[in-house]
Amino acid sequence: MDILGKLANDLELVRAQGRYREYLNLERRVDLAPGAIAHGEDGPSDLVVWCSNDYLSMSHHPVVLSAVVEAVERVGLGTGGARSISGNSIYHQQLETELADLYGKPKALLFSTGFTANDSALSALGARLPGLIYFSDELNHASIIRGVRTSGAVKRIFRHNDTGHLRELLAAADPAAPKIIVFESLYSMEGDFAPIEEIIALAAEFGALTYVDEVHAAGSYGATGSGYAEELGLADQITVFHGGFGKGYGGAGGYLAGPVEIVDTVRSFAVPFVFSTSSPAPVVAGALASVRYLRDNADQREVLHARCRQLREALAELRIPVLSQDSHILPVLVGDPHKNKEVSARLRRDHQIYVQPVNAPTVPAGTERLRVTPTSRHTEDDVVAFGKAIDQVWSSVDLPRLPR
Repeated sequence: MDILGKLANDLELVRAQGRYREYLNLERRVDLAPGAIAHGEDGPSDLVVWCSNDYLSMSHHPVVLSAVVEAVERVGLGTGGARSISGNSIYHQQLETELADLYGKPKALLFSTGFTANDSALSALGARLPGLIYFSDELNHASIIRGVRTSGAVKRIFRHNDTGHLRELLAAADPAAPKIIVFESLYSMEGDFAPIEEIIALAAEFGALTYVDEVHAAGSYGATGSGYAEELGLADQITVFHGGFGKGYGGAGGYLAGPVEIVDTVRSFAVPFVFSTSSPAPVVAGALASVRYLRDNADQREVLHARCRQLREALAELRIPVLSQDSHILPVLVGDPHKNKEVSARLRRDHQIYVQPVNAPTVPAGTERLRVTPTSRHTEDDVVAFGKAIDQVWSSVDLPRLPR
């Protein structure tokens, strides 16, 4: 086989299908947010970013920046290796204590990424619990899919947010088998919330544990920012929480919070955790500062949700199709991979607005979209400008609008 030729042909097919991923080279300046400087072949250009996961703008909040700088000056950058070799940094221990308290759980555990947290936890639990059955939402994140797949456990996939289908699968399973229902509180590509109360009720009825990924809700929902389960008053009924710092908290890394038996099992047996270098101490210090700030201050959340309401109303007035009205994530449905890339390109070229197109296989073919995400640093004027821009581009690409 001509290995390089085979790979080149595959890439050409991806390009022909409009699925080849292209990334901007961005300078995300603290003083310009939500603006940034794009560096391309024609030189630098200013853009307003509308597809960041930094929902609460905490990546450049003074409290976070100060904590990171202080940690760099105090302990340097790296931690010296995996925690199994170099031990805990003081910041890791403090943040795990903070997270356990935030979620009302006995123990928490940090990971270098949110992906690794899911992959590590789900694979380790499946390997340690004979006969385990995972019940997993069909739109769960790739990290969950991978963790479930590599665990060796039996898996049952239920239709997205369909608790009737979940009930059927639970009822058909061996009553004596250990069961864990795995779902996300907020689905990042759909922008919709899980029916958490109904899932909790099913878990209690069939003797299952619950594992919820709050990564896109953490920081942005709940009185103390722990996520959507807290917003609903249901956090005490969830077994295990997964979350991350790369979204609402504005940093990087992931975490689990839950019973000692589960968290310690992952800590002891999850290969990616045991053998990965731990997150840089200043990054952890920044996450700690962000968590503490958002526990006590709702100002960023309030601004975020105000901007979302304004943008949601503007898109509805323009009859631009949005897949979900539930959350701060507004997926604008385009439905064609080539037109999706064209809309993104025209917004950037003609209006200095950056929204990355999301095509298959990240989302199903035919549901290509722009994943639009306001942040707490966007102003009312930014929302007005975005509305005018997408209105003009939508017409120029000849895309259908919702009926009046």
